[in-house]
Amino acid sequence: MDAELLVVGGAVRTGDPDRPVSDALAVAAGRVVALGERARAMRSSRTELIDLDGGALLPSFGDGHVHPLMGGLGLRGASIRDCGSVDDVLREVRRWADENPEAGCVFGDGVSPTLAEGGRFEATWLDSVVPDRPVVLRTMDHHTAWVNSAALRRAGLSRDTPDPAGGEIVRTADGELLGTLREWGAINPVLALVPDASLDDRVDALATVSTMLAAAGITWVQDAWTELDDVEVWLTAADRGRLSTRANLAFRATPESWEADREAFALARRKVEERGGDAVRAGTVKFFADGVIEAGTAALLAPYTDCPHSHGISNWTTDELSRASAEVDRLGFQIHIHAIGDAGVRMALDAIEHVDRSNGSRDRRATIAHLQLVDGDDLDRFTSLGAVANFQPLWAQLDALMTELTIPRIGDDRGAQQYRIGTLTERGARVAFGSDWPITAYEPIKGIATAIHRQTPSGIPTEGWLPGERVGLERALAAYSAGVAYQGFEENLWGCLRPGMRADMIQLPVDPYDLSSAQALSELAVTRTWLGGKQVH
Repeated sequence: MDAELLVVGGAVRTGDPDRPVSDALAVAAGRVVALGERARAMRSSRTELIDLDGGALLPSFGDGHVHPLMGGLGLRGASIRDCGSVDDVLREVRRWADENPEAGCVFGDGVSPTLAEGGRFEATWLDSVVPDRPVVLRTMDHHTAWVNSAALRRAGLSRDTPDPAGGEIVRTADGELLGTLREWGAINPVLALVPDASLDDRVDALATVSTMLAAAGITWVQDAWTELDDVEVWLTAADRGRLSTRANLAFRATPESWEADREAFALARRKVEERGGDAVRAGTVKFFADGVIEAGTAALLAPYTDCPHSHGISNWTTDELSRASAEVDRLGFQIHIHAIGDAGVRMALDAIEHVDRSNGSRDRRATIAHLQLVDGDDLDRFTSLGAVANFQPLWAQLDALMTELTIPRIGDDRGAQQYRIGTLTERGARVAFGSDWPITAYEPIKGIATAIHRQTPSGIPTEGWLPGERVGLERALAAYSAGVAYQGFEENLWGCLRPGMRADMIQLPVDPYDLSSAQALSELAVTRTWLGGKQVH
């Protein structure tokens, strides 16, 4: 057999503990077929030769929790993500509104919740620049919306509107609506004001993001929030050859509709099986156990330090989440649960344990994402239940979000127990990484570097934040490749570069094992990405 592609001239970091490094790799028919001397012996006149020029070849990355379509659509509106102040946001909102006079609603995605004290944004600020039509801005965590008075009126919200189930309408001291809405029960009425994009526009948005992700070295994604009408977008993009990454879709289940939606989930999965081919599958159901600490909506075992009457918001009761999880598990779906607070994590683990008892023990790889706070009594349950711990490593740093909102809300003691990546790894839990983009940056290299040094980009603190929770380069790389492949039941397909595996791989300009610091690693850019031996970046 002749090699279609031969990679030489640098370190081939396979990710395979039996043969962690080689100096050559051959590809044929989309698969790795040989390493080292055997690979070089397969070169022919038809073989494409790639010279690493002293760099490295690694397994490609996966993203175990990301929102490609949602993030792509969020790029359409006002560009508020990089605004550094409320005034900057208002200028950008005014600019976009002036340039889009036909838009019935002004919208934007990704405003930092740290721009307003306590994350409390006022409608009157937006009224000053756009008083005549709704303005709906989502914060970067997607659990808070900042809206103007026109949006509140159009959505039918007033001072007489009670807080809905699973949501909070933030009010002034005299009971008027402030302009800040937290969690989906409160946010959904204003999100309904944002106009829907056409199918072609949605496919374009998804294709743009797929190209972005491939450029960062990502070849597989877990879309962690798929609505039923998103399925056609994914399948159309695949039909048109516009995906540079493979994907697994996770249908969102809610307490209000999961029973009625079960059949629709199964029908949508069948549709994906018929049309998705190798590019798209739909094997997962997503649950939101709670919210986020910054908004005071993550579910905590003990009250919030800054709000002693509140334990946050649990979107489900433990019994109902357990019952819903068991039912979707019986349909053969994988369970994927958003859980931020320690009470939310416990609820998720209790639900997974209930599924095991109800449906019998099997290799189900239920996944819990985010895991900002995990109570000490629950740490070993990940291993005993076989649950995958999906972390967003880029969050494990002392940035403004952490110092201005999170730690003041939960106090120093709990603040020192966050993102216990090292602890769960040492205890034998299956750990996978994801970005949660568009919440934060999608580039795995940045997350890997942060998992290693747990510092801000400016190097604070010098010894790393909670240094006992750092992990080394090998484990960090594996969590963003083999760990995600395992989460996706694809560890025999990709995630390492051994003969027989898909040639899903990336080229880096230098060998990361030769770098003097993790900060230097965070500055690397992926040179090439291959998906099944085809160069997609």
